[in-house]
Amino acid sequence: MFIDVKQLFEVEGQVIPFTHDLDMSAIELWGTAPFDRPIHLSGKLYNRAGIVSIAYEAQMDYNLMCGRCLERQRRAEVYQFEHVLVRQLNEEDNGDFIVVSCNQLYLDDLATSDILLELPSVVYCREDCKGLCPVCGANLNEKDCGCDLKQPDPRLQILSEFFKES
Repeated sequence: MFIDVKQLFEVEGQVIPFTHDLDMSAIELWGTAPFDRPIHLSGKLYNRAGIVSIAYEAQMDYNLMCGRCLERQRRAEVYQFEHVLVRQLNEEDNGDFIVVSCNQLYLDDLATSDILLELPSVVYCREDCKGLCPVCGANLNEKDCGCDLKQPDPRLQILSEFFKES
């Protein structure tokens, strides 16, 4: 969705409200496509005292796998974002601004970047998730598999031999 912001930069007090459904179903994260429903964006662009800004929220459902047991988890989230828009950067600007060239703001790119940066890198099905058995791979939340978890990792066996000699 393109938003024309030319008048916004020229008229102090100008407000442009918007709503938009963003399709991120083609995006793949960690081997899965978490966004199977559109993300609802709503907010406004405004010029307050000559400073042009965008403030919006993203309401979404996404599903990712639990970082411990690999079960799929569906989450509903609402994220809030705000940025200052500029037509060009000065040399001393440090990149805290969104540059709007040709008086067009492409909302889809901005929102996609914001959302992907806000998503957690690991999701757990619950705080006390027991994960998978490292021996047999059973989901320890569902049953106790009875495997001997005290056996050392065979890749580290050489270290035990090293300490026996000393």
